Amino acid sequence: MSTARSELPDLPPGATLLPYRGTWPRIDPTAFVAEGCRIVGDVEIGAEANIWFNCVIRGDEHKVVIGPRSNIQDGTVIHVHSAKQGTFIGADVTVGHKALLHACTVEDGGFVGMGAIVLDEAVIEGGGMLAAGALLTPGKRLPRGELWAGSPARRARALTEDERAAFAGTVENYRARGQEYRRARRDGV
Repeated sequence: MSTARSELPDLPPGATLLPYRGTWPRIDPTAFVAEGCRIVGDVEIGAEANIWFNCVIRGDEHKVVIGPRSNIQDGTVIHVHSAKQGTFIGADVTVGHKALLHACTVEDGGFVGMGAIVLDEAVIEGGGMLAAGALLTPGKRLPRGELWAGSPARRARALTEDERAAFAGTVENYRARGQEYRRARRDGV
């Protein structure tokens, strides 16, 4: 799907949107994109999602989809695999600082810890959590309600109800903060 440059949202200084083979990123007007981000090609960013400082999201050979209210925190890199698949991030997902997601799926409500790596065709089910610094190897499936840790990542334990409930709080915190940044940018404050 090709998007005209004139249809793109206003971005802060230092953020870059680029087309790939005529396809521009598509960003919902309510999403927040921070300074220093690079977003390229077939990328869709949903309503009230937030992409924090210095993220790179490259949808060149396949698509990247980031669902509504998801937060992609500072320094994260998201890419696709030319021969296999795109990267699909559902709604209400948290991706911690400096994570790497490559040709994988994070379902609605999934959680990726800071510095974690999720590789080709791996899946984090909704309500599942990959710990900070963990490596989810190609093709692995992290089930709902479980915490996986280590390199390679393995099941550490079941998440508690309190931990799972805290996911929604993190999503709401980042959604609200992203909207605050958008208003401040718009109002020049």
